[in-house]
Amino acid sequence: MSDLARVDTRRAGTTQLVRITGELDLSNARELTDALGHAVPDDVTLVVVDLSGTTYLDSGGIAAFFRLSQRLRDRRQDLRLVVPHASPIRAVVELTRLSQVIPVDESAPDLPGQMAYAALPPDGAPAPSQPPPTTDVPEPGDPDLAEPEGDQRNG
Repeated sequence: MSDLARVDTRRAGTTQLVRITGELDLSNARELTDALGHAVPDDVTLVVVDLSGTTYLDSGGIAAFFRLSQRLRDRRQDLRLVVPHASPIRAVVELTRLSQVIPVDESAPDLPGQMAYAALPPDGAPAPSQPPPTTDVPEPGDPDLAEPEGDQRNG
């Protein structure tokens, strides 16, 4: 993700676990949102973001989680955060009332499988949220191009 933070993911069934280690701040918050958008397939119903290894979180990171929550809600996906009580960022999560919008757990679920690094596009490159659509272009003379009978155009 950046020199400050790393995003690792694991999926089990319809649950996507995302672990963020390092620091989340204004300098990498947008990148975080994009990375999580790429790491979460549409068929996932629950996204758990484990912040146990996150050592710093500022207003940029908090705002990114509010945006991510809304984005996932729009896609009918649930979001949960993992922030242990002893975490250095726990006070920030509580003071900003992030825990009133996104449920916060003490520990991450134990999912089978290995974590995978969520690669990001190079700096400055656009990061599409969906793969580009493919369109079939009919060949000239294709019956799909023929005008339906009775279709009259004034021209």
